[in-house]
Amino acid sequence: MEKVRVTREDLLQDRQGKTFSDVVNDREQPFDKVLDFFNDADRQRRMEESELHHDRSPLAGVVRELESQFVIDQFLAGVHARRNARLRQAIGVLVRIIMERRGWQKTGRKGSLGVRAAGTARTPAHNSGGLAFWFVRAERYERAEGMPYRSVRERHQELTSAPARPPRQNKRLGRGSAER
Repeated sequence: MEKVRVTREDLLQDRQGKTFSDVVNDREQPFDKVLDFFNDADRQRRMEESELHHDRSPLAGVVRELESQFVIDQFLAGVHARRNARLRQAIGVLVRIIMERRGWQKTGRKGSLGVRAAGTARTPAHNSGGLAFWFVRAERYERAEGMPYRSVRERHQELTSAPARPPRQNKRLGRGSAER
């Protein structure tokens, strides 16, 4: 699939994105860097692969690279808790717009990205473990036409609800499944 390009205007025209005009219009926030980051075809492919092949949120496929962007990391490391939270939320909306344009829909579930560290007044909210340092959870998605693979949970339920199979016959020994 070709890459999706999302602009500031696209975000501001979105039903949820328009509530983040403070982030989009704040020149001190690295929103242009965030847009450039997510408007990359390889990253969008990795976001889809994260859901398809790793059973993780799309953001999980690119979050470490996102957090390694110097300007974005420096902004999130600031002690402005409200502004940091708003940027992270706007990133979630941006991910949704990209995924929907690529044929995906929200599942209504969130996937874990990290374990929040105990906070102090002098440090920004960050994680002590998990995949991401700044993000705790992210929305999960499924393909609008259906997923090509069953989840582990679905396969487990199918296996445990199936009637028990009789023991396999050992053809060399003639009966039973135990070796003699």
